[in-house]
Amino acid sequence: MFVDDLPADSSAIIPLFSRLEPGADQRWTTWPVVVPTSRGPKPHPSWVVTSAGAFDTELGIVKTGKEADLFLIERAVPDDPTQSSILAAKRYRGAETSDFHRSSRYSEGRGMRNTRDSRAVSRGSSYGRAVAAGHWAYAEFEALCTLYTLGLPVPYPVQVNNTEILMEFIGDGRQAAPRLAQVRATKQELQGYLDQTVEILRGIADAGYAHGDLSPYNLLVHEGRVVVIDLPQLVEVVSNPTGMDFLHRDCVNVCTWFARQGVEADPEPIFADLIARMF
Repeated sequence: MFVDDLPADSSAIIPLFSRLEPGADQRWTTWPVVVPTSRGPKPHPSWVVTSAGAFDTELGIVKTGKEADLFLIERAVPDDPTQSSILAAKRYRGAETSDFHRSSRYSEGRGMRNTRDSRAVSRGSSYGRAVAAGHWAYAEFEALCTLYTLGLPVPYPVQVNNTEILMEFIGDGRQAAPRLAQVRATKQELQGYLDQTVEILRGIADAGYAHGDLSPYNLLVHEGRVVVIDLPQLVEVVSNPTGMDFLHRDCVNVCTWFARQGVEADPEPIFADLIARMF
């Protein structure tokens, strides 16, 4: 369109141009900003919006935590209903507000390439706390990518950018799926959830890992399917000196909860089976 082609009443074009900039509680999509290695595994699901013309719209907070907060956003291309999806945005807190308490026991066997960053994290300085938040965000993103690629039931990791992970939102509409601990179910349904959880443990163990913090509070139930979340501390059992302890604790935590619900669950045979699968 040339200047001579504009209508006499220039107000008629204001709505057109106003759509070219994000409004309140919006930002330009961060998809083009991140490098390919910070995006989820290919092929990307069809619902992932990759257009550089998309907006990210804040829809509210889902959950607050000591280390990170979970928000709901919509990534969509204006006026194109075919390019729109609801995402969960997990944002690890920065140096000013973080109450970060991830134990160093989880990260034993891992290393940081930058020795300055490693020293800062060890000292617990403000810079070190900021580095730690980013480190855990990338660690969780990598864990999600690994488990998703293996076919395990985890949210699809869309991207990671600094201390923010965008991932598949597990729920209906804008209503998040309940945690296993919140679900009211029959004994038969609970048995099915236990069977699924054991399969998740086996799948993680087959890859050489332990969840490290598995409980009914980081297992979601959506349409009868158990989905595992909260994975920044995924532990490589062989390289971590306490990896076996974490693996055993995962089994105990899960089985203790199911036993309290009246479902027979013995952690020791499950733990033995996991060890046998790993070695």
